[in-house]
Amino acid sequence: MDKIVTEPDVVLIGAGIMSATLGVMLKQLQPNLTIEIYERLDKVAAESSDAWNNAGTGHSAFCELNYTPEKPDGSIDISKADVIAEWFEQSRQFWAFLVEQGILQDPKEFIRSVPHMSFVWGDKNVSFLKKRFEKMSTSPLFQGMQYSENLDQLSEWMPLIMNGRDTSVPLAATRMEVGTDVNFGCLTRKLLQYLESMGGVKMYLNHEVRSFRHKEDKLWRVRIKDLTTGQKRRAKAKFVFIGAGGGSLPLLLASGIPEGKGFGGFPVSGQWLKCTNPDVIAQHQAKVYGKAAVGSPPMSVPHLDTRVINGQKALLFGPYAGFTTKFLKKGSFFDLPLSIKVNNLRPMLAAGYTNIPLTRYLINQVMQSSEDRMAALREYVPTANPKDWELEIAGQRVQVIKKDPKRGGVLEFGTEVVSAADGSIAALLGASPGASTAVSIMLSLIHTCFPDKAASPAWQEKIKQMIPTYGQSLAKDPQLCEETRAYTSRVLQLQEPQPVQR
Repeated sequence: MDKIVTEPDVVLIGAGIMSATLGVMLKQLQPNLTIEIYERLDKVAAESSDAWNNAGTGHSAFCELNYTPEKPDGSIDISKADVIAEWFEQSRQFWAFLVEQGILQDPKEFIRSVPHMSFVWGDKNVSFLKKRFEKMSTSPLFQGMQYSENLDQLSEWMPLIMNGRDTSVPLAATRMEVGTDVNFGCLTRKLLQYLESMGGVKMYLNHEVRSFRHKEDKLWRVRIKDLTTGQKRRAKAKFVFIGAGGGSLPLLLASGIPEGKGFGGFPVSGQWLKCTNPDVIAQHQAKVYGKAAVGSPPMSVPHLDTRVINGQKALLFGPYAGFTTKFLKKGSFFDLPLSIKVNNLRPMLAAGYTNIPLTRYLINQVMQSSEDRMAALREYVPTANPKDWELEIAGQRVQVIKKDPKRGGVLEFGTEVVSAADGSIAALLGASPGASTAVSIMLSLIHTCFPDKAASPAWQEKIKQMIPTYGQSLAKDPQLCEETRAYTSRVLQLQEPQPVQR
């Protein structure tokens, strides 16, 4: 069987939200680009982008308490929350642009209004939440946030959580009405359908990338195998993006670029309790995030999560973590051991040594019984009946481990783009809040890997069309923030924010 050789301008590895976003952006910026997309599974958005495999919160820092840590002096640091909220507003602008262009037809298929709430109990946590609210209220990005300790108000906001609750304990919650639920699986499929309809774009499912070589002509030779027929292919590309979720790390290491040396990964599996009782599901309409237990990692933040998946309302609680050596839900148990190399062994050992609480947390999670999981759920739904809930396996997350001059290696909770010095190849590593901030991440990647074109007047103008506030700070401009959020709300058919009284 003869090898098939192609010469696209761009190769995208992985048919998830990152590749879909980057592909659409690049075709908008340069319509004559030729792109090939390779996905090892038989369908797109089947791993981390799938609706059942991620939280779908539309991470905008409205409710995630781990984005607003308390400093040693008792003050609240909202700098990370400001950044993430601004990034999500860029995502909303890009999606609104695609709706206005007719590229995305019905926004309700992938995004809907769902209030975002934070809920805590106990004197210390209530004090923290109140200080957090007061600090966040100073930022334009969090205007409209409400705070309450009033039991009647809390019962109105979250009846399922308040029903049967011990109200002798101090309780408090914040609420942002302009929160959203995003089905990134649906969004990914629509973006890729659009890409496939364009000239010069081809997508190959059941195709696995096996190796890379970078030659003197500055082209990457990407070797691919058709898993169905055994047909071998080679794509010669000027630029390669590795957006394969948990599978990105092995591919980055296989590329051999110096910038990838020292990176490792720590895989974490996830589970949800999914409600099966329509009457219970109907009682809750919000994404309610709590506070992680002392010593627990950020990924453990519990939440009772209203979802809209394929037009149907759903209710999830979790996450419950577990340990596996797989990097993908449909990966191999050899993924972790095969990712250990001479250049990343020390960072991985050092990160493991300095993250004993994470190891302890994962062991406890793995050993949980169904009764333990129900006990955790009843902290948020006191009247929960085991008959109304079933366990659902979520997606894999591979946390980034990288070199650190002082500690040898550190475990990062977030996303990181690793690119070659010449910008010819880049890989996205890590997890949350990745999907929600895909637009900003890919925009940054474009500037890193296509610096001359990104600085050109033509690309600058197009970027401003796609993201009107590009180059401006919503966190520092209350009026621009209000106008932008109102505009995207109208186009995306979301609940419009109340005008701010100045």
